[in-house]
Amino acid sequence: MTIARIAEEAGVSIPTVSKVINGRSDVAVDTRERVEAIIRKHGYQRPDKGLSRSNTLELIFHELESAWALEIIRGVEQVARENQMAVVLSELEGRHTPGRGWIEGVLARRPTGIISVFSDLSAAQRSKLETRGIPFVVVDPAGEPSQDTPSIGATNWSGGLAATRHLLELGHKRIGVISGPDEVLCSRARMDGYRAAVETAGLCVDPALVRHGDFHLEGGYEQGRHLLALADPPTAIFAGSDLQALGVYEAAREAGLRIPEDLSVVGFDDLPVARWVGPPMTTVRQPLLEMAAAGARLALALARGEQPAHRRVELATSLVVRQSTAPPRTA
Repeated sequence: MTIARIAEEAGVSIPTVSKVINGRSDVAVDTRERVEAIIRKHGYQRPDKGLSRSNTLELIFHELESAWALEIIRGVEQVARENQMAVVLSELEGRHTPGRGWIEGVLARRPTGIISVFSDLSAAQRSKLETRGIPFVVVDPAGEPSQDTPSIGATNWSGGLAATRHLLELGHKRIGVISGPDEVLCSRARMDGYRAAVETAGLCVDPALVRHGDFHLEGGYEQGRHLLALADPPTAIFAGSDLQALGVYEAAREAGLRIPEDLSVVGFDDLPVARWVGPPMTTVRQPLLEMAAAGARLALALARGEQPAHRRVELATSLVVRQSTAPPRTA
């Protein structure tokens, strides 16, 4: 399939097709959509892919509001620096899929590769990147990535299991959990790890001890207040992120509880702040910098025409025990 044949089938000029392929904005919407439909229909691949890319990596976040995002940026920047490249940063303002105008900007910038964090693209957006030879990798996908989309994640289930087992081994039996959004892949995996640990210990998961948050400090604070206000409150709380755990710290302080004497707390991520709060936080280390670097290297490998041995890679989590956990007073 050639540009000339696409132009003939679409009933437009060759320069118009070229503008669509290169993400130019000066094309009518209906014309653009007609050309894109023909490109998808015939599986067109631009013959000069790899030769006309800019020397950049495009990094997409659903939002930029925490040190979690900074760790990801550091990992991608490290790989970009090693390869004498620049990083272009985009934020989706809380959405998990870019808006309609984003893809045209990307096609105009022609990055070497795209790393999407905690978000994904629509099928149409992925198709447009594929036809232009722009590789796309997801780091910590929000939902189940398609089989054709390379992705980098962490062993979230094992992390949830390890955090909960640690509390069980200390003697805790009423362990509250504050998860992230229920529809997010890593949240469900961490929650499943929590359930597996509790049930393997011969206990039942009490629905009153299960709360769903948003991975942010404020949500951890609100859900922590609800848990600690129960008639039979938990003696320990496993939070789905370090930020949520910090919210639990504040909820415990307001309730007059000491950590870990009255309440044990475990977080998830091992952000730098976890070592410096009082008391230093027990948490599950998620190798965020390494995940981001792996995603960037994978995008560059795909841009060189290499095919990965695995489309899905999960890096190991590990429990980091500090001073926010101890046996319950009644043990």
